[in-house]
Amino acid sequence: MALEHAILVSLLEKPGSGYELARRFERSIGYFWTATHQQIYRVLKRMENDGWVDARDVPQQGRPDKKEYSVADLGRAALSSWLHDPIEPESVRHDLAVKIRGAAFDDPAALIHEVERHRQAHRDRLTHYLAGQARDFTEPEPKPDPEPRPAAHPAGPQPPPDAERELQHAVLRGGIAYERMMIGWLDDVLATLARFGPDR
Repeated sequence: MALEHAILVSLLEKPGSGYELARRFERSIGYFWTATHQQIYRVLKRMENDGWVDARDVPQQGRPDKKEYSVADLGRAALSSWLHDPIEPESVRHDLAVKIRGAAFDDPAALIHEVERHRQAHRDRLTHYLAGQARDFTEPEPKPDPEPRPAAHPAGPQPPPDAERELQHAVLRGGIAYERMMIGWLDDVLATLARFGPDR
């Protein structure tokens, strides 16, 4: 995936300035596609020159005007083309896994602190994801119906599903599952490393 596609998705979800877009990458998009502020601004400028995004000046009180970006027709077409192209499953490059294997040729127990640090980072990210899920995707409890209807006759037509919301939640659920898997694996690694401690 190119950074351009991540930017297009974010701007389709909500138009914004370069600064606002960079903040979104820090808070949410960055968990599956990272980019620095400089990269985002540089790619945004190129996308504007290529006609993929439109920019308009938005006046602000007490501050300089900001430039707000939105997706142009060319950008929407480019994203649609990319969405229909097949992509290969990603190969994993995992430095910590190589370190763990390499520890067999040094002092395995010396790696415990590093693995614990990684485990805490995954715990923190899981906590962040779960808080976002509770904030954005927990539906309020339905109010009891004073006149319950028979189950065979649902009350009126059902609203169509909200694709943007449901697919955002699907990605978030994937992040939650991944963090839980990593924590479980790191727990297993820590238990294995502990067998090679000074008392072995």
